[in-house]
Amino acid sequence: MKFKSFLLIMTLVALLSSCTQKQPEKSDFHIYLCFGQSNMAGAAKAEAQDSVVDSRFLMMSTMDCPDLSREKGKWYTATPPLADCHAGLSPADYFGRTMVENLPEDVNIGVINVAVGGCKIELFDKDNYQAYADSAPEWMKGWIANYGGNPYGRLVEMAKLAQKDGVIKGILLHQGESNPNDTLWTRKVKDIYDNLITDLNLNPGEVPLLAGETLSAEFDGKCAAFNQFINQLPQVLPNSFVISSAGCPGQADGLHFTAEGYRILGKRYAEKMLSVTN
Repeated sequence: MKFKSFLLIMTLVALLSSCTQKQPEKSDFHIYLCFGQSNMAGAAKAEAQDSVVDSRFLMMSTMDCPDLSREKGKWYTATPPLADCHAGLSPADYFGRTMVENLPEDVNIGVINVAVGGCKIELFDKDNYQAYADSAPEWMKGWIANYGGNPYGRLVEMAKLAQKDGVIKGILLHQGESNPNDTLWTRKVKDIYDNLITDLNLNPGEVPLLAGETLSAEFDGKCAAFNQFINQLPQVLPNSFVISSAGCPGQADGLHFTAEGYRILGKRYAEKMLSVTN
């Protein structure tokens, strides 16, 4: 009888402990939406130094990736790739790492990355994406199909799931190489931003958008001239900020950053986000 009484007491103690243990606060899980083309997806192979990630930095898989043991809509420690199943290192990687390094230990960071290599900004147009998707090259159609045929829709779908766990704090964009000389690019980005704000019931004053420059002329960036349009974005979209690519090394193709370039760029995204949200 004494042994049974002891077991009963221990069971009650365990139950009381579980009831009084502090549960993670929803407000302590900060979520960031990432979208764009191949530079946001990540076009550089991750290196050994990129394999160690703080457990406070998470990614939501935006598609099923059986080879990575990932399921769409579930959270995982944010080891690259953070976008599609076969992507590389991206700005989102060192954005998240830098954020957790500079925030209190009870704050977790989550990213949701939907990016399609080579796509124009029109692919994320909520109302008119289908016309662009239908005219896309076959290799891109397969990429789009991985996002259910609607990358914008997939981003919103995943974001709504994430809102059950945390709070959306900002949006990261890297796109532009496929919209050369597009004087309406800033307006198109604003339309996408406005749709995200509406569809996710967000306060635009509390959710900044950060847009990264394309590979700079310093590293023979083929689309460096487009940076003049990216830098006009804050004039069209309040609460948006431009992330400089100066000094971020690029690959020989003149379009993509090296792994080191992505690390620098990602850190700059984080430094700006920290400065405008704290």
